[in-house]
Amino acid sequence: MHDSDFALCEECNYHPQRICLARQQLLTDNTVLQLAETFKVVGDPTRIKILHALSKSEMCVCDIAETLNMGQSAISHQLRVLRNARLVKFRKDGKTAWYSLDDDHVVALLCQGLEHISHS
Repeated sequence: MHDSDFALCEECNYHPQRICLARQQLLTDNTVLQLAETFKVVGDPTRIKILHALSKSEMCVCDIAETLNMGQSAISHQLRVLRNARLVKFRKDGKTAWYSLDDDHVVALLCQGLEHISHS
């Protein structure tokens, strides 16, 4: 890319009120790190597929693996990452571990992302 590909100010002209307001609303470093980590976890194609499948229905590891044509150990690893990021949760029913999205915020995150990429 060339510098001409970016829209830059032709003159340096600060707007103190806007700067002050923006600084007052800055996120804490801890919040920024947590949000970045969440987006990093969600940024993996396999994990997106898992989250999307779980947005439709609670599923066990076997069903997720079969749906995505992947091995159970690979799915289990990805589910551990998602669980550590509090994006999915599980419950045991006998010998079966049922996974679901942790809460409605995860559904909203997926929906917003899908809306964003489909917006022209």
